[in-house]
Amino acid sequence: MPSTRVAIAGLGAIGRALARALDDDVPGLELGAVAARDHAKAQAWLEEHEIDCPVVPLDEMPEHADLAVECAPAALIADICVPMLEAGKQVMVLSCGALLPRPELIDLAKAHGGRIMVPTGALLGLDAVAAAAQGTIHSVRMTTRKPPNGLSGAPYLVANKISVEGLNEAKRVFSGTAREAAAGFPANVNVAAALSLAGVGPDRTMIDIWADPAVTRNCHTIEVDADSARFTLSIENIPSEENPKTGRITALSVLAALRKLHAPLAVGT
Repeated sequence: MPSTRVAIAGLGAIGRALARALDDDVPGLELGAVAARDHAKAQAWLEEHEIDCPVVPLDEMPEHADLAVECAPAALIADICVPMLEAGKQVMVLSCGALLPRPELIDLAKAHGGRIMVPTGALLGLDAVAAAAQGTIHSVRMTTRKPPNGLSGAPYLVANKISVEGLNEAKRVFSGTAREAAAGFPANVNVAAALSLAGVGPDRTMIDIWADPAVTRNCHTIEVDADSARFTLSIENIPSEENPKTGRITALSVLAALRKLHAPLAVGT
């Protein structure tokens, strides 16, 4: 079986989960390198978990990997993508909201034979939305409900002086397009960006965001009206213990997408 060398850019909750999984000998996949802001801390963590791979700068990832998984803050997406794409390699992007204002990254992939992949992540039903988009989608609306601490510090809330502290009932903190949501909540609603890329685009995909003290999970409901089907999708994602802004299923989705690269049977679009 051919082997794909994988680099992990960012060693937070998702990056660590992925590193542990790849170190467990996934067929066809090899952990080639890790890139992290704190080199010494990353090296110590790898040694603690007996994971043998180098910690390298972002611009050296193409030397060690065929595919890089972006698990870093959205602001670093270009630093991660550009070296890999210029080398004609692949990048799996989790901070896909950061792709919306950077179409030049897609152009770069096209020019050099590289590829950007967005995994399903925390959002059920992207296959159905992508299929419906082959016909005509009339409307897409998404409603997200998160525990207040999973939204605190979002740029939109800070800029508009919206507090989510001490809530006793659900509070709608945003209503607008996926493009606006991705800019205002870069660490929270990559699901909305992925939904928009799969369907009718960031300016026609509408989203409401609620801070809800009654929920303990990240809850998303999607309503799609198309000429091929009308459907509603709901999912409740359990937050990661290490980062309440990230669902546990996100790292598992990345691993599933990586396994599909060499699987003898691939299920899903």
